[in-house]
Amino acid sequence: MNMEIAGNRVSRTRIRYRNAVLLGCTALVALSPAVSFGQDASGSSSATTLTPIVLEGSGSAGTLDTSNDSKSVVATQTTGVGKMPTDILTAPASVSVVTSKEITERGANSIEQVVQYTAGVITDYYGSDDRFDYFKIRGFSPFTYRDGMAIGRSWGGLLEEPYTYERVEILKGANSTGFGVSDPGGSVNYVTKLPKSERFGEVYGTGGSFAHKEAGFDFGDNITEDDTLSYRLTGKFQRSDAEYDYSQNDENFIMGGITWRPTDTTSLSFVFDHLDRDGTPSSGGHPRFTDFDRDKFFGEPSYNYNTANRNTYSVIFDHDFGDGLTFNSSARYSKTDTGFGYAYIWDALGASDPADTMLDRSFFGSDKSSEQFIVDAHLLYETNFNDVESRTLFGVEYNKLDSNNATVYAAAPAIDWQNPIYSGGPGALAPYDTAESNQKTHAIYFQEDLTFFDRLTVSIGLRNDWFDLKEVGNNLFTGPYSGESDISKFSKRLGLSYKITDEFAAYASYAESVAPPSAGVEPTIGTQYEMGVKYRPDAFPALFTASVYDLTMENITTYEAPTYLPATIDKVRHRGIDLEAKVEVTSNISVIAAYAYIDSKIDEPGNISGYNGKAFAQVPEHMASVWGTYTLEGDGKLGDMTFGLGARYVGSYYFDNANTRKSDGAIVFDAAFTYKVFENTTLQVNATNLFDEKHIANDDGGAYYYNPGRTIMATLRQTW
Repeated sequence: MNMEIAGNRVSRTRIRYRNAVLLGCTALVALSPAVSFGQDASGSSSATTLTPIVLEGSGSAGTLDTSNDSKSVVATQTTGVGKMPTDILTAPASVSVVTSKEITERGANSIEQVVQYTAGVITDYYGSDDRFDYFKIRGFSPFTYRDGMAIGRSWGGLLEEPYTYERVEILKGANSTGFGVSDPGGSVNYVTKLPKSERFGEVYGTGGSFAHKEAGFDFGDNITEDDTLSYRLTGKFQRSDAEYDYSQNDENFIMGGITWRPTDTTSLSFVFDHLDRDGTPSSGGHPRFTDFDRDKFFGEPSYNYNTANRNTYSVIFDHDFGDGLTFNSSARYSKTDTGFGYAYIWDALGASDPADTMLDRSFFGSDKSSEQFIVDAHLLYETNFNDVESRTLFGVEYNKLDSNNATVYAAAPAIDWQNPIYSGGPGALAPYDTAESNQKTHAIYFQEDLTFFDRLTVSIGLRNDWFDLKEVGNNLFTGPYSGESDISKFSKRLGLSYKITDEFAAYASYAESVAPPSAGVEPTIGTQYEMGVKYRPDAFPALFTASVYDLTMENITTYEAPTYLPATIDKVRHRGIDLEAKVEVTSNISVIAAYAYIDSKIDEPGNISGYNGKAFAQVPEHMASVWGTYTLEGDGKLGDMTFGLGARYVGSYYFDNANTRKSDGAIVFDAAFTYKVFENTTLQVNATNLFDEKHIANDDGGAYYYNPGRTIMATLRQTW
């Protein structure tokens, strides 16, 4: 299900509040500013005085300030908890922000690589299947959002381009009040690169493993002398193979944006971007009970495609009315066409019988087109009442998504695993399933943060979604089908955060999530209880977070091999611990570290599926990672040199909900080296899976899928 939410860009401006009478609750003031301000001015002498607040920054109070993201791996502000820009220290939730600096220094060129050093996140659990961004947060596939507006689930969605975004915000745990539809494991918000009111830019070229060739640019400037009109142009063009034979990994990406600032309190941005991918979905898997190199191909060269074409138009408007009241409205229209087709091994015996060298295979393909329009608008009102600071947000959202999908599935000719001879593609295949889906969502939401004596913050989130879902289709196995749902679902969140000192805070929260999967099916719902502590020292940029949680997801639809037909599980419960640190110890040393523990259990009292008491698939009990950089400053003749080294540990996990097949734990190392050739010129070398560690990331019962192998990339970058 694709639904979205507008996570705002957030930055703060200087605001001076007039003395006033607080005649009603802050929410009502936000909804009727003209009336309440008039009453304030004529208040009696007995009125309580509101003290002025001075907030430093750029832009309006309702927009996210990302100006430091290119300079530091430590973020201090986020919209990950909701649509209000929030100090991460006092936000009563576990939020990780991957800034553009971290993305660049780790050389992350996929969303999986962007998030893989985040506590509670597992990536690459489908191995050499390259169709989607495969990652889970706290054991569940997340919903993703762009600028707070929903895109859809990562599993089954389009491969996003990280170069599009200024930062990636990862919220762990349930929170439909903040973003809208989601699963309880967490959500991811991508923040788009927007024009700046200054001249900047970079161009780069990259080459490396698997005939990889890439060029990109990101630059902008003011068009007018008074800085009221600015532009930004971003692009990436890639030609490459994948790590297996008969593969490719090509991409064309271009994005242009323009921002108009007619006054210091108003901005209007328009962004267009085009993403075109032409790749291959998979090596077809490797025979079970063998240990072939990753480049071995058991699919069909003539039926092996994975394409995506998306055009997106975004508009973002901000206005600061003064006296603490700001308005934000965002809208996006996107048209997407995707498709894949490939042959894959499905043979449970694999190569276990030396006398039988033939492997059963299947053809699998899908072609999908979709159009989405989503718009979000909200008011934010900030004020003081004696020793109480109040921030109130009220908003509405509309989301319309229409899609058509045709899926093909058929038996493919067997292949000899000792001497593969390809038999060609399937020719014309009649779809085994066709579906037309129409989804409309209306939502109204309310968020309130009250801070008492600059210590205790009470955070409340309320949201109601109205889902109008229609679906018609035909399935060769089950016949024609249709469904309609008209659902109203209310979700809520309550969080408490207490600043024990100016550097140390403790929090607790309760949050709910809702995500209807398709028409005629009960909504997937989730709840989470969480407690944690955060430490942000004043001495140097850093954020340390520790949290414990208990989350439950109900009415889960799963898809397991070989047919991937939907099956329902009553309830899954995850209890766990997340530890994370992002630290810039000195100007030349930084460390990112994470650890996660998850106790996963399927709770199905009637044991209808036979999974009761089992662990949910692809949820490791233990995960840990560390990434560190050290910069050796040059002496005038030699430029600065930065050395980076990382390690990622993923504990064992079950491949299936029946818990019959299990992975081995593994450690993978990454490395980076950057040399400052000239003042604005750098040469950077990144290696992922440095020692080419190999393990089975997925065994679906019919084939093995290995983790990605070693890649080495060299990038020459010029900035200004």
